[in-house]
Amino acid sequence: MNATINTNTRIDYLDAVRAFALLLGILFHASLSFTHIFIGWAVMDVSTSPIVSTLAFISHSFRLELFFLLAGFFSHMTIHRNGTGSFLKSRFVRIAIPFVVGWFLIRPLMVASWVMGGASMRGEVDIAAGFAEGFSSLRALPDNLLVGTHLWFLYYLLLATATILLAKGILLLAPKLKSFLAEQLDKVLSRISKWSSAAEAIAIPTAVGLYFMSSWGMDTPDKSLIPHLPTYLIYTGCFGLGWLIHRQPERLNELSKLSVVRFINLLGSIALTLYLVGFESDFGSPYHTQIHMTFAYAYSVMMWSLVFTTIGLFRLAIRRESKTIRYVADSSYWLYLIHLPVVIWLQIAVAELSWHWAIKLPTITTLAIGISLLLYDLLIRPSFVGKILNGRKKPSQIISLLKGSKAPKTQSLATS
Repeated sequence: MNATINTNTRIDYLDAVRAFALLLGILFHASLSFTHIFIGWAVMDVSTSPIVSTLAFISHSFRLELFFLLAGFFSHMTIHRNGTGSFLKSRFVRIAIPFVVGWFLIRPLMVASWVMGGASMRGEVDIAAGFAEGFSSLRALPDNLLVGTHLWFLYYLLLATATILLAKGILLLAPKLKSFLAEQLDKVLSRISKWSSAAEAIAIPTAVGLYFMSSWGMDTPDKSLIPHLPTYLIYTGCFGLGWLIHRQPERLNELSKLSVVRFINLLGSIALTLYLVGFESDFGSPYHTQIHMTFAYAYSVMMWSLVFTTIGLFRLAIRRESKTIRYVADSSYWLYLIHLPVVIWLQIAVAELSWHWAIKLPTITTLAIGISLLLYDLLIRPSFVGKILNGRKKPSQIISLLKGSKAPKTQSLATS
């Protein structure tokens, strides 16, 4: 039996978690110029550190998995509340349109960023030439159409959504089978969610997909529209799990329950993963395959432990509605869509400065979020773009505050 679902209100702490997952992506990209090994990023800073490499590695292990889990959760909520037709329309408007239109806007800026980044490492940045080359890259269409940007996550979100809806549609043709599978999946989820080792159990199928990645860890499938099967299966699995959890919302509380045992498991999986990843290039080891398999499982446990711990911490910290949280949650989609060129330009600007990375990294992250947030509030939120991203236009908070501060103050009769 499904628990009663409140479909009339937003869940503020989950809004905050979703915003955190996207904002963590901004921090992740901001950190990539400070990794101690060159990874093919647009620019490499003069101040690097293995600490940054470790933080980037850990954050990359769970941020999008967390996002896809919540996307599945909220998708089931939306269908339950508004119906399939309305849901499909909203996915087209809020995901497909930003993916396609956003690509044509972001792709030239990304090419320009890489051109300027490469030039900066030779000490000869030409901003005008970088932008010229960036926008001229569109002449090569249809080559590289809709690939080569960070918007690939929207493409995989569309694939995950289509997969779940297709499975749902097929099962509608066999009502008895649908009821049987739903009942069995609900029972399995109900049982696993109560275990202290829930993350370890869910990690088993995830580890299979991870083992077949091209590198040790999650691949970034931004080079082709042909789905990268291991990545597709993991992100669709995360989406599907979120979908199933919303059928029994209390399971999310159980999965994200904070405990000493789960915290120890989290720390242990992080430590083991960081240790084993050092063997990735040790192809001469007779145990390379076994080490790889162990790594894939440890990484998966780390992933799911971080996903559920993050949700648990936010549920503990946020217990009431907050206009600030909703504002940040609404803005986070735009912030993630637009942030990457801004981040790279800031990385290029400070790359040769003698500042320590511990100063540069938070500075870049703060400025990138601040600039993107200013654009959101003044130009996006009150416009048709805001309607596409947020579902409806909303007034600029900055302009509202300025109007409020300029409003004439009425004088009290007692002092007149």
